[in-house]
Amino acid sequence: MLSEQEIVRREALKKLEELGVNPFPPEGFMVNANTADIHENYPKRKTDYKNISIAGRLMSRRIMGKASFAELQDSKGRIQLYLNRDEICPGEDKVMYNDVFKKLMDIGDVIGVKGFVFTTQVGEVSIHVTELKLLSKSLRPLPIVKQAKEEGGDVKEFDSFSDPEQRYRQRYLDMIVNPGVREVFLQRSKMIQVIREFLMGKGYLEVETPILQPLYGGAAAKPFKTHHNTLDMTLYLRIANELYLKRLIVGGYDGVFEFAKDFRNEGMSRFHNPEFTQVEVYVAYQDYKWMMELTENMIEKVAMELHGDTKVKVGENEIDFLTPWPRMTMYESIQKFTGVDISEMDEDILRAEAKKMKINVDSSMGRGKIIDEIFGEKVEPNLVQPTFITDYPIEMSPLAKKHRGREGLVERFEAIVNGKELCNAFTELNDPLDQRARFEEQVKLGKRGDEEAMTLDEDFLRALEYGMPPTAGLGIGIDRLAMIMTDQASIQDVLFFPQMKPEKRGEEEE
Repeated sequence: MLSEQEIVRREALKKLEELGVNPFPPEGFMVNANTADIHENYPKRKTDYKNISIAGRLMSRRIMGKASFAELQDSKGRIQLYLNRDEICPGEDKVMYNDVFKKLMDIGDVIGVKGFVFTTQVGEVSIHVTELKLLSKSLRPLPIVKQAKEEGGDVKEFDSFSDPEQRYRQRYLDMIVNPGVREVFLQRSKMIQVIREFLMGKGYLEVETPILQPLYGGAAAKPFKTHHNTLDMTLYLRIANELYLKRLIVGGYDGVFEFAKDFRNEGMSRFHNPEFTQVEVYVAYQDYKWMMELTENMIEKVAMELHGDTKVKVGENEIDFLTPWPRMTMYESIQKFTGVDISEMDEDILRAEAKKMKINVDSSMGRGKIIDEIFGEKVEPNLVQPTFITDYPIEMSPLAKKHRGREGLVERFEAIVNGKELCNAFTELNDPLDQRARFEEQVKLGKRGDEEAMTLDEDFLRALEYGMPPTAGLGIGIDRLAMIMTDQASIQDVLFFPQMKPEKRGEEEE
């Protein structure tokens, strides 16, 4: 059911058409300036702004007889417009000002204006409009900024479109009324570009691998499942692209990377979305120690490019990405924050110890999963500054090579930043017989009820049997890195369109 304001706007639409004004004209509007450019450069180069053409959204109007002020918002910011009836409607025909602008245009309409830039008596840079064109009629009213009086009589403005669910569901509207949101995504895009250029500068090849896969693998996660009708086969949305990228190393590339959309059918939180982005990197003839240096140098560069400093403010914390970052083994970190040495404990003793720590564990969890739960509960939240956690138990890492110096461990690291995992890396397992045995252990865990256990991928094992060079691999969570680099508390704030529960039937947005 239409609101009263929506009905009024549809009536205005009809009146515009009756006046011969197309509310959705087919032709484009040539733009030669933007608000940021004008504000920054007009005071220095006034003669360059005598004939400008700009387009954007009408955000306010102050009508004063034959002269009016308005505000236009484009992708770069806002600027004041000055409109004079006799300037934009020379001669006898005053329809565009008297009937269209004053009566039938609304806040939110997309308009194009031509004119010249000047400075008002109160010193505000503005556009003196000589031509006005309606480019798109807005049929729904925008949420407006509301005001409230505080103690002491001060007037405070507050956002009328601040409910997170509304903002995530209607991101297009969020970006109109909260234009600062757009800056988050500009920073995210710049961050990805910095990483891409860093990796390409080292000669690595950017590639694409399948999203629909006959077998899911490369991570411990529950997949989404679908069916291909023509082939009459089950397919899975990838949970990681690791196994395909390592096939390319087998094929002869020395370094490959991919910015990948991955999908995991798991819980949602402010750190988890079912669809997320990560960059995975694989480099031949290197190991996890070398990859630690690449990782810290790359992320330090991201911080410098986005902030001009290695220090980044994240909530109440200041994170310093200056290299080198501290290193600590998995067992050392657990002992440091719990006082318990779990390195020699078998599965049963470890499960009992976890219960003493009030950590929920069940019979489906193997030794590796229990250690992971302990680490997540007792260690991760304490690691605010970038820290490499290294040398994981073999049970936790089916795709990592056995540690060269200590039995029962693998050559793996995770970078923990601001209390959460940011990236994961291995010296990659390239022994096909060892890899098969690890996969078989995962299959056993799956039969015990572990829905995140890996499957056995015969084609990947076949590829390894042809010989994969010693390889270092890395995966970085792009969404989590974006949260840190843009100081956002929720993953939903760095995704244009986060996954949402269905809207209630018949629900109307105010």
